[in-house]
Amino acid sequence: MTPRRVVVTGASSGIGAATARLFRERGWHVVGVARRADRLEALAAETGADVFVADVTDQADVNALRDHLAATGPVHALVNNAGGAFGLDSVENSDADDWIRMFDVNVVAVKRVTSALLPLLRLAAADGGGADILTVTSIAGHVAYEGGGGYNAAKFAAHSLMEVLRLELAGEPIRVLEVAPGMVKTEEFSLVRFGGDRERADAVYSDVANPLVAEDIAEAIVHAVELPFYVNLDLVTIKPVAQAAPHKVIRGELKPR
Repeated sequence: MTPRRVVVTGASSGIGAATARLFRERGWHVVGVARRADRLEALAAETGADVFVADVTDQADVNALRDHLAATGPVHALVNNAGGAFGLDSVENSDADDWIRMFDVNVVAVKRVTSALLPLLRLAAADGGGADILTVTSIAGHVAYEGGGGYNAAKFAAHSLMEVLRLELAGEPIRVLEVAPGMVKTEEFSLVRFGGDRERADAVYSDVANPLVAEDIAEAIVHAVELPFYVNLDLVTIKPVAQAAPHKVIRGELKPR
């Protein structure tokens, strides 16, 4: 049986890189997509994944990705993982340019890549076994919190995009899945959010018992895609036990009362 092929965006670090690694371990052909060629080259050398350098907020890059994929084989699954948060200021004081950047990468880029690859996913689905579109959103797309205005708005939009897409593709053998992580300690997410302020980024996870790591989310992603095709995990939310909500994180030891 020919291995199935999955495209993972944001594959240069964090959840995307962990997801690419795990799919490779499970025998999938993987195409990792990101902007940073050096990171992708390292991923390819480590895992044997194919890689493609592209900025998913750039339509020309997305078109080039589509053409490359069409020329090199079927696409059975798409993992829209590229995203990010910028700033933690109030709605009043936040920078509108940060909001534009967040909508561009978390929402419009998902639309760009999904639209470009849907014809390829349909071709793979027609050969049997169906196809998958899985988008990594956030619990920030389901519960608002102070300081999260732009990121909340973008991730709520990404969640809505998946809800609409599921309705629009109803009747086709294409699953639409959403994985919404809570606190995940990766090497870059909070550092990017706080403009490179390492002390502030590290404080997010300080004294939190077992924040999630990228590999935890990768497990959920690969599990959802590898379930029997009649099973659709519409929405999976994943938080560490120490996080009851985006705005309620317990610091220190967890113990019975």
